[in-house]
Amino acid sequence: MTFGEKLKKLRTDNGLTQDELAEKTYVTRTAISKWESDRGYPNIDSLKAISKFFSVSIDDLLSSDEVLTIAEEDNKQQETRFKDLVYALLDLSIAMLLFLPFFAENTEGVIRSVSLIMLDGVQPYLKAAYFTVVIGMFFAGVLALALQNCEKEFWLKNKTNISLMLGTVSVLLFVISSQPYAAVFAFVLLLVKVFILIKLR
Repeated sequence: MTFGEKLKKLRTDNGLTQDELAEKTYVTRTAISKWESDRGYPNIDSLKAISKFFSVSIDDLLSSDEVLTIAEEDNKQQETRFKDLVYALLDLSIAMLLFLPFFAENTEGVIRSVSLIMLDGVQPYLKAAYFTVVIGMFFAGVLALALQNCEKEFWLKNKTNISLMLGTVSVLLFVISSQPYAAVFAFVLLLVKVFILIKLR
């Protein structure tokens, strides 16, 4: 018997619906449905909860191949969580541009370094573009932290791309508008993201 078949048998033998089992093991009904139809496996914590709830050993629930698959999936999930956390923190760190003197401002022939908030020596549309990019990246970081446990397919597929796209746009904007310090700062953030993405593939 597969894990899904064993789980379904344990649930039905105990007279539980998928909703009731989900509530007892602190997961969603969708997760129970997925596991019972062998479209995936629970993580280690969920597996322990199921084992404890039904008073059966993990060995009784899983074959050796299934144990290996779960360990691999759990490792992959941890790597993804780590990547998401680092990406979120990098996106949030772009807010430093608001307060640190990374922007060059030409005032009466004198070039001085100012923060984005204090920047006045550029065209209003350019300053608005800087604010849009910085706030957009910051908001993406907040969203990534807030939606760490979100399982919506659109978010899972696109969260990394959104972060990379915003990072690329920020670098291009600062380079094109001749803001070298801000461009280097944004480029370093983007470089770290790309490095982590390559490392975890």
